Amino acid sequence: MDQVASRPPAEAGRTIPVRLEVNGRSHELRLDPRTTLLDALREHLHLTGAKKGCDHGQCGACTVLAGGRRTLSCLTLAVSVRAPVTTIEGLAGDGGALHPMQQAFLDQDAFQCGYCTPGQILSAVACVHEGHAGSDEAIREWMSGNLCRCGAYPHIVAAIRQARPQMKA
Repeated sequence: MDQVASRPPAEAGRTIPVRLEVNGRSHELRLDPRTTLLDALREHLHLTGAKKGCDHGQCGACTVLAGGRRTLSCLTLAVSVRAPVTTIEGLAGDGGALHPMQQAFLDQDAFQCGYCTPGQILSAVACVHEGHAGSDEAIREWMSGNLCRCGAYPHIVAAIRQARPQMKA
């Protein structure tokens, strides 16, 4: 019979200091150690672009970049994040110019309801930076962790194709 080491439950109201660098700004927070990165972003920093979809890491609506890598923020504890985080709110350049991927999503009408769009865009940026946007088949495979109920997938692939050369420059 397997025995699981028992630990006392976290005390209600117990918080610890957490430092997060988000969109180029440092934030000192006091959080319950069980707080996910998604909840820290939405509830404590009021950055609501990352969406709470399935809350199980299956839909990709909560995708952000941590150290440039795709991160499912609903599965990541805020206390564990050491790399700089980029959310959809921080993707645009100085002066409000849209990131090439954001512009491509607009140009290609790569969204309908828009709920999944922030996670799709951040995952698409990572897809290009990771070198997985060489073909439509590769894009589809590497974007498969981001679900769209509206079925805008052909437009999303077209947007990634459009943004890819501008991002490599």
